[in-house]
Amino acid sequence: MKKWLCCFVIIIGGCQSFGSLEQEPKPSKPPVQVEEPSSETPVPSSETKEQEELVLEERFWNQIEVQNGVNVIMNPDNVLALVNKEQQLPADYKPTDLVIPNVPFTFKETNIEKRHMRSEAAKALEALFTAAKQQQIELYAVSGYRSYERQQQLFASEVQRLGEEKAVVAVAMPGKSEHQTGLAIDITSPSVQYTITPTFGDTREGKWVAQHAHEFGFIIRYPKGKEHITKYQYEPWHLRYVGKKAAKVIYEKQITLEEYFQIVKKI
Repeated sequence: MKKWLCCFVIIIGGCQSFGSLEQEPKPSKPPVQVEEPSSETPVPSSETKEQEELVLEERFWNQIEVQNGVNVIMNPDNVLALVNKEQQLPADYKPTDLVIPNVPFTFKETNIEKRHMRSEAAKALEALFTAAKQQQIELYAVSGYRSYERQQQLFASEVQRLGEEKAVVAVAMPGKSEHQTGLAIDITSPSVQYTITPTFGDTREGKWVAQHAHEFGFIIRYPKGKEHITKYQYEPWHLRYVGKKAAKVIYEKQITLEEYFQIVKKI
């Protein structure tokens, strides 16, 4: 009897132990997903960059006042002043920050107005000439700032030489010359005998300038194929300072300053 009881106890105990193996396993916890830390300064997309490049503060637009039927620019110190046959500078305008850029000129006279440019443009021109020299590109400045009175003399001389119809596409009328802004400069090179000529654009120097001027804030103001817009002949020698932001857009889109103001948004 004692032996039977012992066997019974053993069997019961074994059933309890076997039954515990048939219980469903507890579900395991899902793995924790670790998020990558976001950058504090996200890189803007190319579309965002372009949108930023195509906005322009109101102060960079011409403020026009009609005087005797003429559109006169009332904020001529504006670095992006759009000077052309339809919008002109006041006759008495002269920049107050004119300096002489430290670049080689084609003439020796020192105390004359055409050596001068506005300070910001002069520094940019020095950087442009320095970069060109490093690439064995030899450039010379010909004519920078030009007063209203001086432009009168040049235009009258050109009319006498060519006639007014031809003169107006080659030389700006007084008040309508970018040279009066102090932001324009004519350049040349020994390869064209230091002259002002369209063939400068075909030279190694002219091609280098056309490809790199925008990196320093300059544009070829009167490009080939855009004569119907600028109303001036092709002038690969005529550089206009507009600042790096505007110059980059104008260069990449291959447009004129007139067209630039048609695509940018005023803010």
